[in-house]
Amino acid sequence: MDSQAKMQLIQMLAYILIPVVIAIFALVGFLVYLHFKENKPKESKEGNTNNSKGTSGTTSQNKQSIFNFMEFDNVEDNMIVQKNGNRYLMVINCQGVNYDLMSGVEKNSVEEGFVQFLNTLRHPIQIYIQTRSINLENSLQVYREKVKEVEDKYYRMQMQYEQMKNSGDYSEQQLSKAYFELTKQSNLYEYGNSVIQDTERMSLNKNILNKNYYIIVPYYAAEAGNDKLDKEELKGIAFSELYTRCQSIISSLSSCDVRGKILRTNELIELLYMAYNRDEAETFGLDKALKAGFNELYSTAPDVYEKKMKELDKIIEQRAMDKAREKVNEAKSEIQRQAEEKEDNMDQLIDEVARMILEENEPYIGTEVKDLAIEKLEETNEGGKENGKKTRGRKKSTAV
Repeated sequence: MDSQAKMQLIQMLAYILIPVVIAIFALVGFLVYLHFKENKPKESKEGNTNNSKGTSGTTSQNKQSIFNFMEFDNVEDNMIVQKNGNRYLMVINCQGVNYDLMSGVEKNSVEEGFVQFLNTLRHPIQIYIQTRSINLENSLQVYREKVKEVEDKYYRMQMQYEQMKNSGDYSEQQLSKAYFELTKQSNLYEYGNSVIQDTERMSLNKNILNKNYYIIVPYYAAEAGNDKLDKEELKGIAFSELYTRCQSIISSLSSCDVRGKILRTNELIELLYMAYNRDEAETFGLDKALKAGFNELYSTAPDVYEKKMKELDKIIEQRAMDKAREKVNEAKSEIQRQAEEKEDNMDQLIDEVARMILEENEPYIGTEVKDLAIEKLEETNEGGKENGKKTRGRKKSTAV
């Protein structure tokens, strides 16, 4: 009885759920139909609008979006021009003070000066802090060039000193002075090399950061109060007004020991380049970008023969220095060989000089005395040669 009642209950629920499911599917299908029906007219309208605008409309929109992103029109006359000449900016670079190392009296003086600076402001300003990674490669390259000049001068002084010493025309005082100058140059060369090595070791795999502080001073074209001015006149008024404001700010900042200067056009370009190219600026700085000609429509390379002549001049100079050093070393070895040869033949040279002296003094000592002295000299030489042969023979037998 219970199972039969359950079967009847299941049948009743099935009869109720089937129409409900059918109604849900029908409702979903109707909603999907309405959705596609509403989207078709919108797509057709958008397509007609895009076709009517054409390519020129898209290009103008892209250009406008780029200018809005850059937020400035031009940089000229130490000013940043914005909003099609309706706003001008001049920037002051400030040198900060080490506030933490000051005494209490000095801190109070700086605070009072800063309060005075704020009270003297009659126009809006903006304080901007830019953190830069210091790339020491350019400085190291300059140091290497300087050390190369010191090295070349050192080798020239060394060759000059050797020439003075070997000529025998200079006194001990002059040689001592030349040696002192040569030692000074050698010490300078060693010091330059040590500075480069220490700097390279210090900056290896380390990011050296530097913070720069700026005050941005704006001027609006509406402040001129005359709508009939052309752009050049308005630019001249903006420059004089901004320059006056910046000089007033710099003099006010001096009361709190902060020094400032107005950025020139190239410095403003570098500031903007660092702001918009923060990631690439460390490896591809502004100087490299300008040398690469990124701001030119086209670039022309120098004449190939001029480049070849410069490279040949460098090669000739370097090879000449190397050859001069080589010949100095050869001259040193030749002089050393001659000195050793003279030392080996010293007895023979003494005998020859003695014979010359006897012949020159023949009128004073007489011919007989001269001839007898020469015979004695020859006998001494023959005995020395025989003794030398016997000695050399004994040495060889001993060696054997």
